[in-house]
Amino acid sequence: MIYTKTEIDGLWIIEPNVFCDSRGYFMELYKEQEFEQNIGKIHFVQENESCSTQGVLRGLHYQLEPYAQSKLVRVIQGKVLDVAVDIRKGSPAYGKYVAVELSGENKRQFFIPKGFAHGFYVMSETAVFTYKVDNPYAPAHERGIRFDDPVIGVDWHVISDCLMNTSEKDRNMPFLNEADNNFEYNP
Repeated sequence: MIYTKTEIDGLWIIEPNVFCDSRGYFMELYKEQEFEQNIGKIHFVQENESCSTQGVLRGLHYQLEPYAQSKLVRVIQGKVLDVAVDIRKGSPAYGKYVAVELSGENKRQFFIPKGFAHGFYVMSETAVFTYKVDNPYAPAHERGIRFDDPVIGVDWHVISDCLMNTSEKDRNMPFLNEADNNFEYNP
């Protein structure tokens, strides 16, 4: 696998080696020892999957400590624009984001550590999205930031507002400067 650091400390793109022949393909998605050598020790405890239609935007979500989650995300089928926003107070990249195109075709994975808000926009007819987390879902600690926060300024690559389908909950999330956040940057 190829591990590539992004411009924001802590975010990684992981590209598997894909072996193809006339029968199909094979790839390794996760090797604990290799992951630890490149990124660090993470103990994943849950894996989730969602299926969304074109134009669905989910996010920007996170959970507060002590239930914060590191995520290893990928798309099995379809294509999404996946976004992680640094919300670690004191970080030189606070309020900045990295966007990565994930698809069933490119088979990339995106590692998002604790201290980041996360969301994705479906660019294909449908997308099957899966992710491992190192803490289970804790509804009382779930938080979010508006996907259209002008301070963050995510370019979701949306051609028209009529091509965006967002939940009422996500449309009513607070802006970054009003959001509940207990993350600190520790270089």
